[in-house]
Amino acid sequence: MIVTLLVALVAAVVSLLMSIVMWKVGLRYGLHAEIRERDVHTRPTPRLGGVAMYTGLLAGLLVASQLPYFRIVFFEGNQAQIIAILCAATLIVVMGVLDDIFDLDWTTKLIGQLLAAGILAWLGGLQITQLPIGDRWGVVIGSSWSSLALTLVTVVVVMNMMNFIDGLDGLVAGVAIIANGAFFLYSYMALQGSGATSYFSLGTLLSATMAGVCLGFLPLNWHPAKMFMGDAGSLLVGLMMATASISVVSSIDPNTFTTPQGYSRAQYAPSFMLLLLPVVILAVPVLDFSLAVVRRIAAGKSPFSADRKHLHHRLLDMGHSRLHATLIFYAWTAVISVGSLLFFVVPDPAIAWWFMGGGLFVCAAATLAPLSHRKRREYAVQTKPVAATTAEIAVLDPLDRAGKPVARAERSA
Repeated sequence: MIVTLLVALVAAVVSLLMSIVMWKVGLRYGLHAEIRERDVHTRPTPRLGGVAMYTGLLAGLLVASQLPYFRIVFFEGNQAQIIAILCAATLIVVMGVLDDIFDLDWTTKLIGQLLAAGILAWLGGLQITQLPIGDRWGVVIGSSWSSLALTLVTVVVVMNMMNFIDGLDGLVAGVAIIANGAFFLYSYMALQGSGATSYFSLGTLLSATMAGVCLGFLPLNWHPAKMFMGDAGSLLVGLMMATASISVVSSIDPNTFTTPQGYSRAQYAPSFMLLLLPVVILAVPVLDFSLAVVRRIAAGKSPFSADRKHLHHRLLDMGHSRLHATLIFYAWTAVISVGSLLFFVVPDPAIAWWFMGGGLFVCAAATLAPLSHRKRREYAVQTKPVAATTAEIAVLDPLDRAGKPVARAERSA
C-alpha cells in the first residue's frame, strides 16, 4: 500500500506543478471559453486543468512502470491494457481541450467518448464479462458483443456523470478524491480477501493515482478557482474511474472474498455489491445524471444538451453559497463511500446501516436548511405590525419569482 501511495504522491506533485504552468499559459494567451448563461463564475477562467491532470496521470504511471512491484500490471501479458488506457485517455483529453476552447457540439463529444470506450474494451480487453446474480457469481454475459455494448455504455455513463456535476469550484476534484480513495481501499481489501499473491493491481493503481492527480489540482481549483479542469479533466476522471472499476470487478471472484477479520463477504452485502460499489460511491453524480437525462428527454431535447438545472445549480438557487454547496456534495459522497466500505470491515452490518442512516440524515438537514431559514424570514415579514416595503421584502427574500438568487446590487436598490 505504501508504494502505491508514493506513486499517488508523485502524481499529485506533478499535477500541482503543471496546474500552475497551465494557469499561467492560459492567462498569457487567453485560452478560455466565453462565459455561458449556465456558468456560475463571472470572470473568464482558463479551462486547461485537464492537461495538467493528464500529465500527472502519465507521471504516476511512468514511475509505477519502473517499480518491480507493478510488474504484474505493466508486463506479463498486460501491455495491451496499458496502451489502450493511454490511447483512450489521450483521445479524451485532446477532445476535451478542443471542447473547452471551441465548445464542440454534443454529437462530436459523444462519438469521441464512444471511441475512447471502444479502445478500452476492444483493444485493451477491459470488458464486463460476468455479472453477480443472487448468491452466485460468474453468470456470463450472453455474447462478446453484449459484453462490449455493456462496457461501452458503462464507460460513457460514468464519464458523463463526472462531467455533469462539474459546475462549482473544486466540486469534481473533491468528489473524485473521496470516491477514488474509497475505491482504492475497497479494491485493496478485495485483493487481500481473495487470497491474491500480490496486492498490486490495475484497479488500485488507477484509483490511487487519480486521487493524487485530483489532490494536486485542487489548490488551483478551490473557491475562488484560478483554473477549471474543463471537460478534459472531468471526462478523464470518469474514464479512469470506470476503467479501475471494470478491472477490479472482472478479476475478483466475490464467492472467495473474505474480510481481513475472517468474515465472509456475504455477511456484509449482497453479492452484487461488488459491481454496484463504484455506482454507490458515485451516488450523487448518478442522481444528477439520471435527473438530467429524464428532464431533457421529457423536454424533447438531447440528453447531452446543457442546461442550468443540475443539482449544484438547485443548491445555489435554494440559498447555499458556492462553497457550502461544494461541501454538501463532499459530505454526501463521504457518507455513502465510508458507509459502503463499512459493510466489508465491521463485523456487524447494523453499524454500517446506522452510520449511513445518521450521516444521510445530517446531510439532508444541511441541504434543506436554507428552505427553513427562508420560511422563518417570510413569517417575520408577514407578522410585522407595519406592512413591509418592497425593498424590505427583497432583502428578506433574496429570490426572484424564477427561484434564482437576486444580484446584490438589485437587493440594495
